Amino acid sequence: MDINILINNGIDVNKGLELLGDMEMYNETLNDFLEESKTRVPNIINYAQTGNLPEYTTLVHAQKSDSKYLGFTTLAELSYNHEMAGRENNLEYIKTNLQNLLDEEKRIEDIVHTYLGK
Repeated sequence: MDINILINNGIDVNKGLELLGDMEMYNETLNDFLEESKTRVPNIINYAQTGNLPEYTTLVHAQKSDSKYLGFTTLAELSYNHEMAGRENNLEYIKTNLQNLLDEEKRIEDIVHTYLGK
């Protein structure tokens, strides 16, 4: 595991270490993030497509929080924007910008998989 893979791809590892303490805990949390994404991402898509904004907002809020803990700054910002749109019942914003959120989620997953050697 080469930490430079994360750093060179814009992940603020130092922010994550401030919150999580050490690399062992950070790496465990990265694994948890990947595992959670297996169900969270399909549910985000489903809730956006069906207009279930309460559930959608809950999931993007959780994604925002996890992203902040791990130093995924861009994903945290995008998730926050979607959370606010959900709270405002702005389904048009969500549908228009969903792909950007999903693309960043996928980019992060790919980086983390590479870092963890998965």
